Amino acid sequence: MVDSALREAVIDIAHRAGAAIMQVYASGFDIQCKADDSPVTTADLAAHRLIVQGLGELTPDIPVLSEESAQLPWETRRQWQRYWLVDPLDGTREFIKRNGEFSVNIALIDGGLSVFGVVQAPVTGVVWHAERGGKAYRRDGGSEDVIITQVPPALPLRVAASRSHRSPRTEELLARMGEIELVAQGSSLKFCRIAEGTLDVYPRLGPTSEWDTAAGQCVLEAAGGVVLAADTGEAFQYNQRPRLLNGDFVALGDASLPWQTWVAGL
Repeated sequence: MVDSALREAVIDIAHRAGAAIMQVYASGFDIQCKADDSPVTTADLAAHRLIVQGLGELTPDIPVLSEESAQLPWETRRQWQRYWLVDPLDGTREFIKRNGEFSVNIALIDGGLSVFGVVQAPVTGVVWHAERGGKAYRRDGGSEDVIITQVPPALPLRVAASRSHRSPRTEELLARMGEIELVAQGSSLKFCRIAEGTLDVYPRLGPTSEWDTAAGQCVLEAAGGVVLAADTGEAFQYNQRPRLLNGDFVALGDASLPWQTWVAGL
């Protein structure tokens, strides 16, 4: 269980990271490329330092794995039962495009499961948070928490389509879904919108990293949705193998949708 003091402290860290990101957003930033050619900015690094320091002070006995410190060897990580999994700035490409569709992701992983997740949208200040086995909540600024839950899917299905990652395989999957409404949306905000019931499906055929999905998965599952591996239909787990890349997946507000027929053979 995550007590209220810990929950509020982590939400505060996410807000402060979001504020640091927005300072850079407003003033200009440098862009570099990492070894995998993905971009990193001064905002990523500022949020990373703030979150890692904040979580380290808050829970010194729980290790932190952040996208910007992901070089930790498997031999070290495999010993972890419980750890923080962090994407300081999810949607760096959206940040660079200045379209506002980026987020701060903080998840607590226990036994391979995402048991607590916080997603913060720096531009609006909105926070989504949830604990495994509990409710999912949205908090607008300083307002009270509002319970969010998935709703019966709309027709046509509202399908989240990444602004920056659309492959031929994804185009084929979308064609198989029939009449749909495509909604462009960046970062882990896709999971939160499905959790709120304003989107229905987010299919992802192609690599993502574990820090991209963990916090959003916790929010979506607490709202009644699922994040399923496309090949097995099993819920995502974390820190189960040397690599930190996820396989193909489908995020759904309603698990009864015929997602298997959409992904078969792709």
